[in-house]
Amino acid sequence: MNAPKPKHVYRRLFAEARPFSLHIAGLLVLSVLSALITLLIPLPLKIAVDNVIGSHALPGLLDGVLPGTVSRSSTGVLFFAVGLLVLIMLLKQLEEFASLVLSTYAGQKLLLSFRARLFRHVQRLSLAYHDMRGVTDSTYRIQYDAQSLQTLAIAGVIPFLTAVFTVVGMLYVTAMIDWRLGLIALAVAPPLLVTFHFYRRRLRSQWHEAKRLESSALSVVQEALSALRVVKAFGQEDHERERFLGRSGESMRVQVGLSFAEGSFGVLIGLIMALGTAAVLFVGTRSVQSGTLTVGDLVLVMAYLQQLYEPLQTISKKAGTLQSSLASAERVFSLLDEAPDLIEAPHARPLKRAAGAVAFQSVSFAYDSAQPVLRDVSFKLDPGTSVGISGATGAGKTTLVNLLTRFYDPTAGRIMLDAVDLRDYRVADLRNQFAIVLQEPVLFSTSIAENIAYARPDAGVKDVQAAAVAANAHEFILRLPDGYDTPVGERMRLSGGERQRISLARAFLKDAPMLILDEPTSSVDVRTEATIMEAMERLMAGRTTVMIAHRLGTLEACDVRLEIENGRLAHLHEVGAAGIRASSKVGGVPLGFPA
Repeated sequence: MNAPKPKHVYRRLFAEARPFSLHIAGLLVLSVLSALITLLIPLPLKIAVDNVIGSHALPGLLDGVLPGTVSRSSTGVLFFAVGLLVLIMLLKQLEEFASLVLSTYAGQKLLLSFRARLFRHVQRLSLAYHDMRGVTDSTYRIQYDAQSLQTLAIAGVIPFLTAVFTVVGMLYVTAMIDWRLGLIALAVAPPLLVTFHFYRRRLRSQWHEAKRLESSALSVVQEALSALRVVKAFGQEDHERERFLGRSGESMRVQVGLSFAEGSFGVLIGLIMALGTAAVLFVGTRSVQSGTLTVGDLVLVMAYLQQLYEPLQTISKKAGTLQSSLASAERVFSLLDEAPDLIEAPHARPLKRAAGAVAFQSVSFAYDSAQPVLRDVSFKLDPGTSVGISGATGAGKTTLVNLLTRFYDPTAGRIMLDAVDLRDYRVADLRNQFAIVLQEPVLFSTSIAENIAYARPDAGVKDVQAAAVAANAHEFILRLPDGYDTPVGERMRLSGGERQRISLARAFLKDAPMLILDEPTSSVDVRTEATIMEAMERLMAGRTTVMIAHRLGTLEACDVRLEIENGRLAHLHEVGAAGIRASSKVGGVPLGFPA
């Protein structure tokens, strides 16, 4: 994945945040208010030093506003200064409270919307992409890298703008008090910018590497836990632990390098600001000694300078986090830039319910050009025909049905459904024509009823139970603790045969015109296989069915059997009377099949 250029990242960040512009505008108003309140914080201290401890008169504005009994009494002025301080601090806390609530709400809404878009996009990417990349990296980008949008748009831009308002205001007030002090305070900006620019690229590249390694370490955990039975069976727990430590150790070393870079950056920033503060203190003290500046003014300037440098120091401390977020943003945008391999035609045809006529016309397929999986496969199926496909492992059986459901597109030739190329149909409509029962049935962590209804979420209770009866699953479901409401999971409670029958019930409920059975009985015993086969024969009735199996006895219910060898259609055995016409070439010699 090529990372987008930084300018493009910023542009896309703003585009993603645009729907939440009202929330962000509210935060900007609060940030301006925060800057104004911050400018007022040192004022009570100046009043106490110059007008209570010292003998200076109150500034004209305050003297005109305050009652004479207060302005002419040092005690009254002191009480006013104390009250003003309490009021300013209360306003500051109220502003921070409002900012916290609004930023949390806007940030979470923004993050949820962005994650949902990422998740939808990842689901649209082809199986080839996921086979090549694995799911862990995409999971990491959705769950962790996506947070960068919230960090940059809400926790990054808003505090930055607040700091800008504060800095501009304080520089203006400082220059109004003494232009030389304002100029000295501003003089630290160029070296700060140069230092930040120097470290920015270094930190960004290191964060890219750190996140790649973190994702890699997470993939080890995911692989080991998903294959835990195999790990335990071979006693390889220590090996997997060492593999995890190896990947995580690399990530740790990069993180330590990042902390060193961030720390050295912070030291430089601190040194520059210390020199600026020392220069202001020196010049300001000389001005007090010469009588051109009051002690209160110097205290005010030093307080402003402290608050002026505080946002800059905060930015320096968060430089690593900022670069981490930008690196994450580049990663998620590069994921969004991945185009699906399967492109739906601009004017794709809708498909309500297919008749089920299938034709493979000189179909070849390769995951990469050097390794063809299917070679010049051609055959035709009439609607309602059941075809059994056998062949050695790796011969291309599963690839064939993956092409039929358009999980992949042929690299040569075409596949027709009801005399229309699959690529001319709407993808969602096409896949809605198939019910699929896999060798390893997939059940979700929810109730049995919801697992069956996954095929048709709007199905009623009676429909769900009728599908279970047809799949020979109703009786064992009723024996479970909560019947149809019993929660199940990917590896919980149910035997392989029970899980397969729930999968069959799901297929019954979908009532699709075409059926794919991929090794549906390979992991069950003979008695359970008979129960499943009885249900499958009912399911196959009247549907165009493609069944894959290693055991030839499983294919006895099929009208026709095809055998695939090395990606080619090698043999045909007619069992029933349904029509099939097929041809292929083995060793350059055409094979003729009856019409």
